[in-house]
Amino acid sequence: MSSTDQLSPSALPGHNLRREIGLIGLMWASVGSIIGSGWLFGAQKAVVVAGPSALISWCIGAVAIILLALVHAELGGMFPVAGGTARYPHYTYGGLAGMSFGWFSWLQAATVAPIEVEAMIGYAKHWSWADGFQNADGTLTASGFIVAVILMAVFVAINFLGVRLLARTNSAATWWKIAIPLLTIFVLAITHFHGTNFTSQGFAPFGAKGILTAISTSGIIFALLGFEQAIQLSGESRNPRRDIPRAVLGSVTLGSAIYIALQVVYIAAMPRSAFAHGWGNLNYAGISGPFAGLATIVSLGWLAWILYADAIISPAGTGLIYTTSTSRISYGLSRNGYAPQLFEQTDRRGVPWFGLIMSFVTGVLCFLPFPSWQQLVSFITSASVLMYAGAPLAYGVLRTKLPDRERPYRLPAGQIISPLSFVVASLIIYWAGWDTLWRLGIAIVLGYALLGSYAWYANSKGLPNAPEMNWRSAQWLPVYLVGMGVISWQGSFCETAGCGARDNLPLWWDIGVIAVFSLAVYYWALSVGLGPEAIERNIADVEVVDAGGH
Repeated sequence: MSSTDQLSPSALPGHNLRREIGLIGLMWASVGSIIGSGWLFGAQKAVVVAGPSALISWCIGAVAIILLALVHAELGGMFPVAGGTARYPHYTYGGLAGMSFGWFSWLQAATVAPIEVEAMIGYAKHWSWADGFQNADGTLTASGFIVAVILMAVFVAINFLGVRLLARTNSAATWWKIAIPLLTIFVLAITHFHGTNFTSQGFAPFGAKGILTAISTSGIIFALLGFEQAIQLSGESRNPRRDIPRAVLGSVTLGSAIYIALQVVYIAAMPRSAFAHGWGNLNYAGISGPFAGLATIVSLGWLAWILYADAIISPAGTGLIYTTSTSRISYGLSRNGYAPQLFEQTDRRGVPWFGLIMSFVTGVLCFLPFPSWQQLVSFITSASVLMYAGAPLAYGVLRTKLPDRERPYRLPAGQIISPLSFVVASLIIYWAGWDTLWRLGIAIVLGYALLGSYAWYANSKGLPNAPEMNWRSAQWLPVYLVGMGVISWQGSFCETAGCGARDNLPLWWDIGVIAVFSLAVYYWALSVGLGPEAIERNIADVEVVDAGGH
């Protein structure tokens, strides 16, 4: 057998991703995803739900994301492959778990870009020429739909021009995206800082439940998401084993610091009249564009003009990189045998062209009438954290079954941080509320129908990349998904009144139940994970790609 015959189909010409991105490009890809529409809306949404104690919500959210990022940093260095977050569970639990977490990963990535487009259009209503792009309920009008489709097409077109241009484009946008929030923090802090705003209506007017609810439903976790973009692009990194951990941890640290500072100045700069009837009834002229409206009412018109411009640039940068990510995740799903090999085909620039086209189609479908930005954010937050939850499980199996495998970054106290991060992920999902989770359940069932149908077809036809389902190693997964749904249904966290939850689990008791349940599932999953030989077979494709020098 020739050396070419020994390579998987995806290691042959027409399937290759080019390794052209350095540390700055990787880190900027993650930072560019973190600093998106979340900073434009997050502070206002959080303070309405939690009052000034939203600062605690941001700190809890930052710690949660850092815990998950630490686990991803070790895995990203070990496996520098495109669409990494969608592939780790496949290596350690086989087909069914890999297919499930791959779908969670694709679901969240594919829906972020259209949401960023809607945020751009929503802020643009400030200008009279864009006022007719949205209906009163926030859905797009016919003209708005056309504009949204054009913006998605621009994202896709830039991606088709190759990863090198993408990195340069995103790098330029990210410098702007970091500079404007920092300028806003500095200007508001030195011109309008009223320390009494933090206590005049009570620091935590809605108690602990408000603090915890804000984490998932007001956009805090959504705002901090994005560190995984460096991992999704690791198949195109020049030195992934060195740069991936640095890019992941650096982007989370920088993003968290910026968001917490933004929340501080948003509260401190607010005129007393805006929250005279309580933070839950916060209102002022231009609140639909929170920071720009605030700058206007405190006589900083020049800053408001910059912020309205940034409301186009920042979401555009995030939408651009998530369009990239979606195509790389579908590339990874195909490499693992969960999707047709057409998703692996790359053009002469090394771009997975079919995945980009499907990313565009999905984005267009998302522009059909949907709920509010905030409800969609809550949905994506849950899907994202569910995706992240696969990494601690994969980490635990790899530390146990392959303890001597090379790790460019070895997480200190990993055996403690890993189960803790899984518990934290479960709590974030739970805090999103039953109103969000039942919708997520429908999306999960849809994914099983689509990917499961292809897996059945591939196995029935004996296709070379047909996945093994490995039912035994994934026996914990349906229990976890159904169990989280039942606990949420019996719990008290809802985004809207009358959402259907039973409120049979009081606050704190529910957190204890989630923690115990999550730890039980974590150690159950570790006990039934694949053995060392099966894991090595699953990751053999990674070794082939590395040996091929892609």
